[in-house]
Amino acid sequence: MLRYTIRRLVQLVGVVLVLSLLLFAWMRSLPGGPVSALLGERATPESREALTKQLGLDQPIFVQYFKFLGRAASGDFGVSTGVQPGDSALDIFLQRFPATIELSFFAIVIAIAVGVPLGYLAAKRRGGWFDNFSVIGSLIGVAVPVFFLAYVLKDVASDALGLPSFGRQGDIDATRVTGFFTLDGLLTGEFDATLDALEHLILPAIALATIPFAVIFRITRAAVLDVLDEDFVRTAESKGLTAPVIRRRHVLRNSMLPVVTTIGLQTGALLSGAVLTEKVFVIPGVGQALAIGFERRDYPVLLLLIIMATIVYVVVNLLVDLSYALIDPRIRTR
Repeated sequence: MLRYTIRRLVQLVGVVLVLSLLLFAWMRSLPGGPVSALLGERATPESREALTKQLGLDQPIFVQYFKFLGRAASGDFGVSTGVQPGDSALDIFLQRFPATIELSFFAIVIAIAVGVPLGYLAAKRRGGWFDNFSVIGSLIGVAVPVFFLAYVLKDVASDALGLPSFGRQGDIDATRVTGFFTLDGLLTGEFDATLDALEHLILPAIALATIPFAVIFRITRAAVLDVLDEDFVRTAESKGLTAPVIRRRHVLRNSMLPVVTTIGLQTGALLSGAVLTEKVFVIPGVGQALAIGFERRDYPVLLLLIIMATIVYVVVNLLVDLSYALIDPRIRTR
């Protein structure tokens, strides 16, 4: 298991390096480039040429890339030109990353807490009204765009339920420790700040959770249906084992591998939905920074945020692979 983990970590480094090179080359090939973003539309040919030499953009792409890696190793990813002009790209990431992680965490928790039990119950009652109703609900969850549901929740549900519709927290003078508002309140004993942060997370987390919920529900339902038809389940029933034991030891455990894989993929993909959700609910996270960065051609911030999103995605899938051994003991011997 240790050897497998080390091998996957080495692969992680390789994936990040290859992707960073491709991303770096793509950023340099975009129309305008960093020079146009810094100088604006009124730049003269002389000023463009001078800045190009100053930034080293006249050098071969591999030379530029290795210089970028050298600066990145010391924490220098460049300075923002659009998201927060003048601020370090790394500082922007560190400021905004907790907001996106907090939102994504609560969204995937909602998706799992609702999707897995509903998927199991729908499979146990296949063909019934509950099964049909749940399948229709999951189809709606996949079909409705995230931004549309976000606007509906913001404009309708927030008024009806009295929930906040923008930002991460209200007018509360809370102490900041980690950047995770819900956790900071618990660490400092300011529980009203934690409750306020949770209220601000409810609507955006529900909006972001709809697609992961629908996918997790359908995969859980299909996996449980496959396991229920296996001989070992019928054998357990014929032995007189109770329903909770059969459900816990035989059905759920044997149907969890595809579900865990799906959860990992959906967790990594939450960032794409966070771009729209954070913009609608005015949450200062990585998704909002990506949207602003593309609008204003903030190349240093875009490069760093996309690389960090890749690292998060790969790490999540590594954790999913490692969790297989806990779910299925047979994998430990391979």
